[in-house]
Amino acid sequence: MTAEQVDAIVVGARCAGSAAAIALARAGRRVIAVDSARFPSDTVSTHLLWPAGVAELRPLGAAALVERLGAPHLTRARAGGSGFCVTSPFSPVEGIDYALCVRRPGLDDALVRAARAAGAEIRERAKVTEIVRDSGRVAGVRYTDRSGATVELRAPLVIGADGRRSTVARLVGADRPYLSTPSGRDCYFAYWRDANPAERHVAAQWRAGADLGTAFPCDDGLLLSLVQPPAESAEPGPGRAEARYLAAIERLPALADRLAGCTRVGRVRAATGIVSYFRRSAGPGWALPGDSGHFKDPVTAQGIRDALRYGRLLGAAVAPVLDDPVALDRALLDWERRRAAECLDMYQWTNRLARAEPMRPLEIELYRAAQHQPALALAATEIFSRTTTPKQLLTPARVTALTARALLRGAPATVLVNLGQELRDAAAEWLQARAAAQAIPPSPAPAPAPRPSAQAYGPLSRS
Repeated sequence: MTAEQVDAIVVGARCAGSAAAIALARAGRRVIAVDSARFPSDTVSTHLLWPAGVAELRPLGAAALVERLGAPHLTRARAGGSGFCVTSPFSPVEGIDYALCVRRPGLDDALVRAARAAGAEIRERAKVTEIVRDSGRVAGVRYTDRSGATVELRAPLVIGADGRRSTVARLVGADRPYLSTPSGRDCYFAYWRDANPAERHVAAQWRAGADLGTAFPCDDGLLLSLVQPPAESAEPGPGRAEARYLAAIERLPALADRLAGCTRVGRVRAATGIVSYFRRSAGPGWALPGDSGHFKDPVTAQGIRDALRYGRLLGAAVAPVLDDPVALDRALLDWERRRAAECLDMYQWTNRLARAEPMRPLEIELYRAAQHQPALALAATEIFSRTTTPKQLLTPARVTALTARALLRGAPATVLVNLGQELRDAAAEWLQARAAAQAIPPSPAPAPAPRPSAQAYGPLSRS
């Protein structure tokens, strides 16, 4: 077998893979991305992009392609729970003040076309089966093409952007996470022909008891409606997804009202047994952007934004140093540490919302206050666009004020139990952050430049 030599190989050409390939190709590197799918291709995924996610499309050259798919600009956010309804506009992120909900066949195809336009080569229907190693480093892959032939590619870097069940993560021994949190929720979603044109600009979420549901208008006149009831331990049998989906909608009256008059299109899709995690995502000659290295429960809709952003940042970081293994390893570790540091707060916030608990007293007080305070409602929405962190929203002063108000409304025992839970959560998250910081080794320091000898300057002159 004759190996084909390139600068970088990307396994998986969807969000993270296309983003990395675009950055590498624009830097003048020869990059080949392989994917087992043929695009356009669907995948089980919810697909809301908050303004920060929409903004990530621009540097990739994919914004115009995605806009042409016709998804409406979602200019308002709505959150309802415990009798309160909070609405807010979106703060602009790099000039983008709207969300988009674009179905994955069109979104991923737009990204693949942007990657090809940037100069990357995309090989479809190509299934990676082996990792090639050389002197302790990952040095390439072998894949089976559409004819059944085996092809070997060699490169200084293999990027595994192949999802939660990543073949690359398994083959490099990185599939066991160093942080993981099982979700308390299952996820069921379906598309509806939207009969409410007046609501086509609103991204809405409602909670009732332990249930959560959403309504996100998307392309082709459709509406994506997702429900996340408490997780079941047993594997769903035939028809179970449909039954659980419809039952959850009945328990969410505001969602049922939103869907009134709408007609469902297609089957109910399910994601169960959800686990959020961080995996080691860089090593000698390999990296794992996207869900292959880090995944969060869909309750906060962060996955596509992070895949685009950290795929792009990975490609930009490694492009100048692919020919220097020491500098490449340093760049990979720096990238991995950056992603972990920037994503940990949202990981922990997501895990809180994924516990499938009824709203706690302090959370109810936050909704109550935000209903009448536009600045507070805007700050809460900004968490999802990553322009405000959960800690910036829930400062000690704000938590104290919310606690005092909850106590004045009665049920002090319940409020104090909630406060104790918040303190325990904060302590657990601090320990988790410490463990995460220790899981990734520091980047190797650059080797000192050799000290020149006198001979390097030629014969010494005499004064």
